[in-house]
Amino acid sequence: MNTTSPATTARWFTPLYPLFFVVLWSTGFIGAKFGLPDAEPLTFLSLRYGAVLVLMGALALLTRAPWPRSPRQWLHIGMSGLLVHAVYLGGVFIAIGHGLPAGVTALVVGLQPVLTALGAGAFLGERVRTTQWAGLATGFAGVGLVVAHKVISVTTGGALWAMLVPAVLALLGITAGTLYQKRFCPTFDLRTGSVIQFVPSLAATWLLASQTETMQVHWTGAFVFALAWLVLVLSLGAVSLLNVLIRQGSAVNVASLFYLTPPTTALIAWALFGETLTGLALVGMGLAVFGVWLARK
Repeated sequence: MNTTSPATTARWFTPLYPLFFVVLWSTGFIGAKFGLPDAEPLTFLSLRYGAVLVLMGALALLTRAPWPRSPRQWLHIGMSGLLVHAVYLGGVFIAIGHGLPAGVTALVVGLQPVLTALGAGAFLGERVRTTQWAGLATGFAGVGLVVAHKVISVTTGGALWAMLVPAVLALLGITAGTLYQKRFCPTFDLRTGSVIQFVPSLAATWLLASQTETMQVHWTGAFVFALAWLVLVLSLGAVSLLNVLIRQGSAVNVASLFYLTPPTTALIAWALFGETLTGLALVGMGLAVFGVWLARK
């Protein structure tokens, strides 16, 4: 007879949450690569958010999940979702959709752990130790080496700056969203909280898409697969894990995990698409892993 309790099983899996999060989150760039040829960035995200709302809303109702009791808590959860989903994902998808290589986008967003560390002291009162700063610097250097060959091949000039603007906005969105959620709403039910987070994200994204895009979609097999993957694996799986990690750990510890996203994405792209991995990239992967270990030590 199996005497293992659910609580014991949960304790076994808890240390693996960061690993699961990194792997799942890293597949977001792959999903974008499959789906963006058939839909414009904000239109794609609007469909994604709408599907998440339907699924998570049904789950919340069927399981009678608790809703926040105060309007203030609704506001805080909604604002955190707007920053993490609408601003961050909107910026990433627009940047990639306008031609900015995923590697360059990852490098820009890779500054997030450093900005989070700077903000953690001012807004959360968290003390960032010397070893954590060393880990953050090492991790960013590793990310730079992983994507160096893609950065060098990017065109320069005004076109590059135009593509970089949404990537920088994405960086600011994920940084502000992490700090905001950690301070104002670190704990909430993942089912009802997801609904509250995605409602303003859908409203803002759809409104901007209706004003700037044609909102035409080609329902190819690749697009349907990409949409389903991003809804089920990213928005339901990875985002739920991110909320759990923000609840359990410091902002710096959570942010440092984003250094592992470019190396993991590069490995997935190598396995799925045959993209080359240079010796410099392999060294960068090692540095990124070591940097995250230092930051979370």
